[in-house]
Amino acid sequence: MVDEIGQNGELSFTAMKTMLQRVEQRLTQPTTLQTQASKLHGTAEKTPPSRVPRLAGKIPNESYITTASGVARVDPAKTISENERRLAGQSRPIDVGGDAVKKTRTKTPSSTAGLDWFDLPRTNLTPELKRDLQLLKMRSTWDPKRHYKNDSRRPLVPEYSQVGTIIEGPTEHFSSRISKRDRKKSFVEEIRAAEDSSGRFKKKSIEIQASKTSGRRAFYNKLKQKRSKRSIRS
Repeated sequence: MVDEIGQNGELSFTAMKTMLQRVEQRLTQPTTLQTQASKLHGTAEKTPPSRVPRLAGKIPNESYITTASGVARVDPAKTISENERRLAGQSRPIDVGGDAVKKTRTKTPSSTAGLDWFDLPRTNLTPELKRDLQLLKMRSTWDPKRHYKNDSRRPLVPEYSQVGTIIEGPTEHFSSRISKRDRKKSFVEEIRAAEDSSGRFKKKSIEIQASKTSGRRAFYNKLKQKRSKRSIRS
């Protein structure tokens, strides 16, 4: 080693190579303590398992690329197996998921709302029922002193509904019973009866007409009549 050192005190290439080989041999060879322990226990020295994963398939011996007259070509018989080539020529069924099947199905409306709603039947829309539903929609205009929750988001005609008559109990004869003369067959008759007794809508229409005719010829003619009456009295 001393002879291989140059004049500048640097190692030559061959000296560095031999040193690296010795270091590699020392690292690969087992130490004296490991050999003594294996001899005492009587176990043979085991090689460490390889960390490189093995390939699952077999590597073909023949290459699928061939050269003919300086041109590289791919042999399809070696790249695709016979089974895959046979399946490619056949029609294969497509597995459709559950969500796609539900979308393709036509939804048939049921005749009732289900057990949770006591089998409420589907709405049988008649002209009378449609008129009553429209009046219920405008119930806030019946009485200005009553306030109702705005239900503009709901449709006018419900999908499931049923019309019935509320029968009072025997204990409500004087508290919650409506007399026979005040009972009506529909909402329209109830509103007409309430209007006949109060006259609210008539008064409201007169006020609207008066506000619309103010400042016009009809308003000026009424003013002249009032003035003429005053002059006659005086």
